[in-house]
Amino acid sequence: MARKKKVKYNVGPWGVMDLAVLKKYFRNESTRKLAEELNRPYTAVRKMASRLGLRKSRRHMKKLGKLV
Repeated sequence: MARKKKVKYNVGPWGVMDLAVLKKYFRNESTRKLAEELNRPYTAVRKMASRLGLRKSRRHMKKLGKLV
């Protein structure tokens, strides 16, 4: 059985640029895509967005089929 390749994430403190990217794109972009861009775990991106009070836009949620 093949082993999963371990990814090295950036687990240090959030920098000013990282936070700026998160604030700018979180509303309308996939959280997984942002996590890859920021080289951080998916859960870390979700948690920081929550701490900053960021929410997905209605348009984005509708596109995902989460809103009618």
